[in-house]
Amino acid sequence: MDLREIKEVIKLMKANDITDFELEKDDFKIILRKEKEIVTRQITETPMQAYYSPQPILPPTPQPVAQPVAQPKAPENDPSVDYIVSPMVGTFYLAPSPESPPYVTTGQEVKPDDVVCIVEAMKVFNEIKAEMKGKILEVMAENGAPVEYGQKLFKIKK
Repeated sequence: MDLREIKEVIKLMKANDITDFELEKDDFKIILRKEKEIVTRQITETPMQAYYSPQPILPPTPQPVAQPVAQPKAPENDPSVDYIVSPMVGTFYLAPSPESPPYVTTGQEVKPDDVVCIVEAMKVFNEIKAEMKGKILEVMAENGAPVEYGQKLFKIKK
């Protein structure tokens, strides 16, 4: 990943109000985190003039980095239910183009190599495969909406 691609990820994060981005590939790992700035002000007025007294900005407290989970499991009560999750930060699309039908719909049977959606990241359209055999129970992401790494996209019954 070069500097230009990193800048594209930062633009994508800003445009979609994404606060965390993590990518790990072979021996390369990058974690980008946007902290929210907290600013408080106090204005005091007297009959003749106004005073501006800025309050100090406290540095954000460090947050522990969570270890990524490949595919979160459904509640223990139904082991046959699993989830297809987003492998990256990007924009979720159910079809290859606005005029095309969706790759999958609720109730459809899928095989491990079936493409179920696209996640666009840095102007690259990444096909996401089911990686398991089963029946789509629910589409959990909105078409055209930003998605985060590890976000549940589809609920599937194995």
